[in-house]
Amino acid sequence: MQTLETMLRGSLWARTLNPEEFAQVLREAYERRVSVGGYAIRCGEPADCWIGVIDGLVKMSVSQADGRHSTFTGVTAGGWAGEGSLLKAGCWRYDGVAVRNTRLACVPRHTFERLVSTNLAFNRFLLSHLNARLSLFVGLVEYDRLLGPDARVARCLASLFDPDLYPSAGSFVRLSQEEIGLLSAVSRQRTNESLHRLEREGLLRVDFGGVTVLDLAGLRGYCSGGEAGSGTRQRAPARG
Repeated sequence: MQTLETMLRGSLWARTLNPEEFAQVLREAYERRVSVGGYAIRCGEPADCWIGVIDGLVKMSVSQADGRHSTFTGVTAGGWAGEGSLLKAGCWRYDGVAVRNTRLACVPRHTFERLVSTNLAFNRFLLSHLNARLSLFVGLVEYDRLLGPDARVARCLASLFDPDLYPSAGSFVRLSQEEIGLLSAVSRQRTNESLHRLEREGLLRVDFGGVTVLDLAGLRGYCSGGEAGSGTRQRAPARG
């Protein structure tokens, strides 16, 4: 089982710190456990720490008073979230809910702000990280407006292998079909159909407890013909 220290050391941003800076971060960081269905972060509460997922899965979403709900991404093991909210004073504007029992690495706001104020290399990391996050969200708008369910599932899975957001990702992602459906806004039954279609096309393999990606570039560029149409492995438009 990965520890808080090994998770921090394996993070891309840790490479920007000298030994003294990292030792201080390690002293100030702490681990938090969130049970399935619990809040890693909660809309309206003070944004008081930068969170990384040691183990588990956190679903980032927004909800309306009338019960409407929208999920815009998931953060898997090795990923970090909340840096945008920490760069300005205020509260969380979205919820982060544990989809399964989750262990979090928490870097306090004052620690994060000290690194921003004193470490140029850390700031460069943040620029790259935020750009990757922006690209992800631009893609989400495209998925929602233009793509059929097969492509939404394909692009959702591909987004979990972005080396800037998930540097420790291998070829296997431990997600249930229900979790994939939640992240891609597709029903569980339709997710099952999409996964097996993508498997027949040689893009992935459905394994026990998750999915093994066989062709990441193919998933990233996958376009489908809609609910009834067959999928085609086309190149997606380039984004800066």
